[in-house]
Amino acid sequence: MPASLSFFLREAPGPPDDGPAARLLAETLNRAAQRGASDIHVEPTEHGWRIRLRVDGVLHEMPSPPANLRDAFVTRVKVLARLDIAERRVPQDGRLRLAVAPGKVEDYRVSALPTVHGEKLALRRLEALPPDLSLAALGFDARHRPLVETAIRAPHGLVLVTGPTGSGKTLSLYAFLQMLNDHSRNLCTVEDPPEIQLAGVNQVSVREKTGLTFAVALRALLRQDPDVIMVGEIRDAETADVALKAAQTGHLVLATLHTNDAPSAIGRLVDIGVAPYNLASALRLVTAQRLVRHLCPHCRTPDSLAPAALAAAGFVRETPCDWTPYAARGCPACHGVGYRGRVGIHQVMPTSLAIRELVNAGATGQAIARQAQADGAASLREAALTRVREGATSLAEAIAATDAA
Repeated sequence: MPASLSFFLREAPGPPDDGPAARLLAETLNRAAQRGASDIHVEPTEHGWRIRLRVDGVLHEMPSPPANLRDAFVTRVKVLARLDIAERRVPQDGRLRLAVAPGKVEDYRVSALPTVHGEKLALRRLEALPPDLSLAALGFDARHRPLVETAIRAPHGLVLVTGPTGSGKTLSLYAFLQMLNDHSRNLCTVEDPPEIQLAGVNQVSVREKTGLTFAVALRALLRQDPDVIMVGEIRDAETADVALKAAQTGHLVLATLHTNDAPSAIGRLVDIGVAPYNLASALRLVTAQRLVRHLCPHCRTPDSLAPAALAAAGFVRETPCDWTPYAARGCPACHGVGYRGRVGIHQVMPTSLAIRELVNAGATGQAIARQAQADGAASLREAALTRVREGATSLAEAIAATDAA
């Protein structure tokens, strides 16, 4: 057995087990760490099972595991995550911490879901915060950074980060908190659940079964003399109402919302019951974001794109002669994918006086979007095309990431 796997099996909590299921789990977790995977999917099928790793937003299947190890593998994970191994009829959630190499410990959030062919497991790697959490490292353009810094350093108000699941919203909020994290401020969060523990921040984990909802936790936090409150997600009218009131009464509130772009966030909040005049007075800034895959620097290759293709994507009066577009190729350094890592693209929309007036008047999302564009807020597609021009990503990746934006 490789030394790294032996170490893993000695250090992993739970019952001692040097069997094939434990070795397969160790190998899977090591490979996930080496590839920088965000999630591990263990999926039963009609005639067996498969393991897939999500790397840079795309699932990649591992070599087929032995069919006879499926049940033992699932049981091993459930024991380590302190789940009920006898319960296979209802979903379960757990958490585990494992040593994957000497001196390297990783946390995982585990979800077990019953399917027609057996239990499916999803393990989310809860990686430590990257050492560089600056706005530049997150992908914010130089012209957007002052706008974001001004909003998050305001004494009160609401700052929203929007985007689909897996677009890096939580990391952006953690970065904002770290920028504000000093001895002079009381920082509190309400999350479901906290993905990373932040030193100096009071983090509350939502527990729906016990009645500790986002709204209940928020009301309790308001009696804790907070300066900054982070809300993991605004899901309903009650949470939105409490968050807006907090933002109007001397607190800075940072929150996430699921919308395709920044202007749509306003319509979403109004739809769930927020009064437009309250939103107009409290909202300071909305950012929408996506993650695009970064071209592997070792194998990216020049791409001969026709001017018509560039124009169709959104480039105006561009020809390939002005700059060099690149495409993915694949090499051993990127495991043949052509991409390595991801970079953020952002639409940053401060709430100007004109936008506040539109919100207060109940204007449509299209009207707000037009005003945001007039104020200089670039769309997500424009932000992605900037990455293409820089050679950071390919045109195909930029289009795929912003097609619905």
